[in-house]
Amino acid sequence: MTGNEWDRVPIDSQSIGAPLSRAAVFLTLTVAEGDEALQAVCDALDGLDDLIKTVGFRDLNGRLSCIAAIGSVFWDRFGLGKRPSELRPFEPIQGGVHKAPATPGDLFFHIRSDRPDLCFEFEHLLLAELGNHVTVVDEVTGFRYFDSRDLLGFVDGTANPTGRDIGGATLVGDEDSDFAGGSYLVVQKYLHEMQGWGELSKDEQERVIGREIVSGVELPDATSGQKSHKTLATIVDEAGEEHDILRDNMPFGRPGHGEYGTYFIGYSRRLWVIQKMLERMFVGDPPGKHDRILDFSTAHTGVVFFAPAPRMLAALVQAVQGKSD
Repeated sequence: MTGNEWDRVPIDSQSIGAPLSRAAVFLTLTVAEGDEALQAVCDALDGLDDLIKTVGFRDLNGRLSCIAAIGSVFWDRFGLGKRPSELRPFEPIQGGVHKAPATPGDLFFHIRSDRPDLCFEFEHLLLAELGNHVTVVDEVTGFRYFDSRDLLGFVDGTANPTGRDIGGATLVGDEDSDFAGGSYLVVQKYLHEMQGWGELSKDEQERVIGREIVSGVELPDATSGQKSHKTLATIVDEAGEEHDILRDNMPFGRPGHGEYGTYFIGYSRRLWVIQKMLERMFVGDPPGKHDRILDFSTAHTGVVFFAPAPRMLAALVQAVQGKSD
């Protein structure tokens, strides 16, 4: 399926295209070795919808949702015998100045709601069920900042696909039919150097990002030299087709600890699109002309996951339960 075809068929997918929420938890876990830990994970995945209903019923207007995603190494422990064609570990990127590191991650949960307390309660109950079978390697609580701005002052996600274009940009189609309806996602936690950023003039900040800070209107692309973040993050293939991803980034921070950041989470039908985007940012295009936003934003994590469609998530669980029967 391509493009707008996703708008004309029933879609078996997790809530990838849910509207931007007011709060979110980004939870990355590793899973202990052994069959007992794997079974505990399967039990949690099998009961995920019920847990969403149990917590979300307290306020349906809170729009609680949760996307579950699986890392490359952990995927093979289910013993399904097949895997998404592009699923692999995050490949670290070493640019001339900045680095995108690879960090551990077996399971990822993207918990969203318009109420922070619903996110909190859901995470609390989920972790209680998983118990000591998992280790939390990264936990970030995000919030909507004014009119969906990041802490650098710019509206985030203005280039996201909308409406019927979301499925075509984010959901695997007939090119990998066993995994249709699933989505690749890449997560990175960036911490900002706010003082240095604040010392730039408004015009310089806009040139770094490639947009006007108030309106979000795109500035003309640079024809030479240093390209803007907007330009470097735009991926066009050899046939001239632009490939979108869906960003559900959120700011986070602890001013008392001097911590200010953006949690990047990108959903894509094709993993190579996000990988190419990051290579252009960290290595530069041409090489040596890296994305200047990286002079003020440092990547501390980097993990690849796959969010299977519900039927495939059920198949993974059944593959494990079938072995234990």
